[in-house]
Amino acid sequence: MKASILIISKNRREALAFTLSRLKSMVDISIHEILVLLDGCTDGSEELVNQFDWVNWTVLKDSIGASSARNLLYKKATGTIFIGFDDDAHPLQDDFITIVASIFEQNNNLGIIAFQEIKGVFKNDEEALSQKPNQKVEYLCNEFVGCGFAITKSSYLATNGFPVWIDIYGEESCVAIEVIANKEDILYTNRISVNHRVNTQARLNSGMNYFRFEKQLKNTVFYFIVYHKNPSFKIMKMLWHNFTKYALEDRFFFKSYFKTIGIIIVQIPKVLQYRKPVSKLVIKKKQELASPIFH
Repeated sequence: MKASILIISKNRREALAFTLSRLKSMVDISIHEILVLLDGCTDGSEELVNQFDWVNWTVLKDSIGASSARNLLYKKATGTIFIGFDDDAHPLQDDFITIVASIFEQNNNLGIIAFQEIKGVFKNDEEALSQKPNQKVEYLCNEFVGCGFAITKSSYLATNGFPVWIDIYGEESCVAIEVIANKEDILYTNRISVNHRVNTQARLNSGMNYFRFEKQLKNTVFYFIVYHKNPSFKIMKMLWHNFTKYALEDRFFFKSYFKTIGIIIVQIPKVLQYRKPVSKLVIKKKQELASPIFH
């Protein structure tokens, strides 16, 4: 069993360096591989290529977006298991690869493992792990988060991969629904924990919530267009919900809302090329499954 650990990074040089330093002590590079794609970085991240010369690097001069970058990088992976981390996230179990392999071996119909996310900035891994419940939590779910997950190579190749019609936020949902459509399972487990080193308040102060709002609004519309046979009602309901809950309550959200509507109108013809609706049974199954635990 060979694992490919895959990371996309853009302008997070220090966070990426920390993650790679942690992974070096956990991963036997003579067996497994670590692949990193720098997506049009402008912060000097390229200098890490020489510092971490045991990493398989892909460096793009111009940014293509996180989802397209994943699509590109995952084509280069040679392992039988793909393990994805965000550049600001690292596993808290040294033997995480062994645990992943064991879970897949014990569950023949399993396509994806969703790791437990422990979000926050901690003094050390022990402090991060103190946030983890003592009991094992494990169940079939309908999603996974990109900061930490594993997917078998065969399951990934049976999908269309991470979509090139999404830039960032929401690409995991596309892979998840295609895995479910292929009659494979997604398992959430806290046997593997990932410290997602996010300073929530700092992101809020930087205006990231408005950026995320725009991307998620656009990509949710496109998700319905691609995967639902009759998406009109879902789209109108979602747009109305976001208009009343966000746009009417905040002038910046109001501006972002109508800016995004314009972008959606312009890009719909391109997205329609990827339209491939799943059955109502798949939609129903996904809705009935529980969500992974987000923190």
